[in-house]
Amino acid sequence: MPRYALQVEYDGVPFAGWQAQAEHPSVQGALERALARLDPGFAAGARIAAAGRTDAGVHATGQVAHADLVRAWDPFKLAQALNWHLKPAPIAITAAAAVPDDFHARFSAIERRYAFRLIARRAPVVHERGRVWQVQQPLDSEAMRAGAAHLIGRHDFTTFRSTMCQAASPVKSLDDITIREIPLETGREYRFYLRARSFLHNQVRSIVGTLERVGAGAWQPDRVATALAACDRAACGPVCPSQGLYLTGVGYPADPFGDGAQVWRD
Repeated sequence: MPRYALQVEYDGVPFAGWQAQAEHPSVQGALERALARLDPGFAAGARIAAAGRTDAGVHATGQVAHADLVRAWDPFKLAQALNWHLKPAPIAITAAAAVPDDFHARFSAIERRYAFRLIARRAPVVHERGRVWQVQQPLDSEAMRAGAAHLIGRHDFTTFRSTMCQAASPVKSLDDITIREIPLETGREYRFYLRARSFLHNQVRSIVGTLERVGAGAWQPDRVATALAACDRAACGPVCPSQGLYLTGVGYPADPFGDGAQVWRD
């Protein structure tokens, strides 16, 4: 059965997360219903696999999934057919590629990239509602960068891990945290970019929520190091809401959407 990698973009607002659920709308469920219109295997109950199972309300601009289909498709036609059958759900296939049988969207991945968007202003956000976290006061970007520096490297991230996390170990390597401050006509936007091979459940939201406390002046930057060393969930700052979080990309030893035969990218 030919295998295809799909790059997926979605608005997480109407979904209970990526993973298919019997009683709630999910991104996986919507994609599998679209695939069932095109492929007898999915009509019979085949499943897709994704690089990451994003939570309720979390968005993606670079999620990657793979699907095994009964017959071969031109990647362009496959993407266009899926986009047609996905309507009106806020999901789009932005790239498609034929990949080897040993490619796995989750287990072949060597890097995941997330972004978190935070807007500081007094007036309620209107056009970005559901897509950013809003706070009232401007934040100190330099203080947040100083706090974030304590988290780079290989650590036990128990403090920044959900109590429901199912990962075998809390030890992870966080490769980079970049924080950018963007002036807006009203207020300021802060964007947090995090990169690692893999993340624990709620790790990004726990880190951003903690760094917001630093930026607001409620925590000194060194307290982030103290919280990390405590290996205690109670030492974490508030976990920020999901709506500002985006899965922006997944890295592989060989880019499945790179230049080559049987690849389509929007």
